[in-house]
Amino acid sequence: MSALLGLRPEVQDTCISLGLMLLFVLFVGLARVIARQQLHRPVVHAFVLEFLATFQLCCCTHELQVLSEQDSAHPTWTLTLIYFFSLVHGLTLVGTTSNPCGVMMQMILGGMSPEMGAMRLLAQLVSALCSRYCISALWSLSLTKYHYDERILACRNPIHTDMSKAIIIEAICSFIFHSALLHFQEVRTKLRIHLLAALITFLAYAGGSLTGALFNPALALSLHFPCFDELFSKFFVVYWLAPSVGVLMMILMFSFFLPWLHNNQMTNKKE
Repeated sequence: MSALLGLRPEVQDTCISLGLMLLFVLFVGLARVIARQQLHRPVVHAFVLEFLATFQLCCCTHELQVLSEQDSAHPTWTLTLIYFFSLVHGLTLVGTTSNPCGVMMQMILGGMSPEMGAMRLLAQLVSALCSRYCISALWSLSLTKYHYDERILACRNPIHTDMSKAIIIEAICSFIFHSALLHFQEVRTKLRIHLLAALITFLAYAGGSLTGALFNPALALSLHFPCFDELFSKFFVVYWLAPSVGVLMMILMFSFFLPWLHNNQMTNKKE
């Protein structure tokens, strides 16, 4: 602690934010271990694990936004953190999606029952809101100069382009990410996690300055809940409907259109 106090104020703030993010990861990791040992009903087990995974993702992303403002002149630092914590989430949150679009994809492709899907969706939405209360309580302690109550209560509009472009960006990001998620399943786990982390970082770089490139309705609800309250229709379309449409387009393309096109070509060759 004395070593931390000897650092420059901005370095102290960065260290505190990073420490909080690591504490979130450790807390959720411990809670997941207890849940695996104590919960034996599949539905309850799935609900708790999905709740914890979404909680970790949302809390860490809240704090990541704080870190990005602390060193806004050097976006490489923010992208490095996005890549690193995407790796951390990928390694520690195995077996969960933390994303309603991911649950929807699995349900449509037959990898998850409607009952289990509904339970996971409920867990994600409840966790997204709970993470806001947790972050609000932590920021009220004013551990850094960037932590204050008004920050989480105000609508900080992340959309810096017109409505149509914002919808397209979120839909395309969701399409690309879930396409990779679907087609990287055969790749070795360690390599797959690095590839997905690199893709998330690229999408954040490409669309982050325009919409935040969230492509995750639960995360968007946690980060921008006041905006949903003030501008519900706009934020619902951009951060809920657009990513869902992106997933549906991906499923239609890879599961129906491309196989149909391939079968037509094979039929024409035989004729």
